[in-house]
Amino acid sequence: MHHRLAPRQYRFRHPIFLFCLDLDDVQALSKHLALFSHNRFNLYSFHDKDHLAGKGETVKDNLIHWLRDKGVDASEKDRILLLTFPRVLGYTFNPVSFYFCLRPSGEALCAVAEVGNTFGEFKRYLVPRIGDRDSTRFVLDTPKEFYVSPFMPLDVRFEFRLQLPGERLALRVLDHAGKECLLATSLSGRQRNFNASNLAWFLVRYPLMTLRVILLIHWHAMKLYLRKIPYIQKAAQPEQQVDVMRPHASLIRDTK
Repeated sequence: MHHRLAPRQYRFRHPIFLFCLDLDDVQALSKHLALFSHNRFNLYSFHDKDHLAGKGETVKDNLIHWLRDKGVDASEKDRILLLTFPRVLGYTFNPVSFYFCLRPSGEALCAVAEVGNTFGEFKRYLVPRIGDRDSTRFVLDTPKEFYVSPFMPLDVRFEFRLQLPGERLALRVLDHAGKECLLATSLSGRQRNFNASNLAWFLVRYPLMTLRVILLIHWHAMKLYLRKIPYIQKAAQPEQQVDVMRPHASLIRDTK
């Protein structure tokens, strides 16, 4: 659900599916499921290069190095769950992916939100666990400092309210300026088994889903433009775009 509250109300909801992958199991899944592959073309595929960049060979390696740089005592023994869109027939677009980091004991360590935009850029946000050692909730309130939508100011804050995925999914991201909430986005749903029959059913239920996602983003952008919501150019505020991965050429040029 996507609910824009200011400067005008605008709301929509679309059905989707996401993969929740244990990064230690990706290779094994690709060997046992004909419709899913790791780092090669298939109906559904997961490619390491589509996510966290770094010196490691895998997404997990790169995430652990990034967490250590952020002061988190992460280990190769930790379990990493990644909630994300797969490639569908080779095409991918991820508005946001979520990593959930767990100790071998099952204790939640932290979460990471990897936010993307239509310029191919990414930004990561470290979302700490709140509560005691048994808690599976993660909360962060932080400056956005990233260009996500041309219809949303950059000088606002992201508030992540995440729950470790289980039988039900409950994730919420807010954009707010001071005490005013400008945009509320949520993901909710229920767990399904990662097996051949469900992968085949998703093709029928959600045909060409990742392509549909990018088309819907532009469709709703056009509707916001026609409603005369203020439009912010990508290159207008380079100083408000900080720690961006894979920066777009316009940002590189404007920040020299």
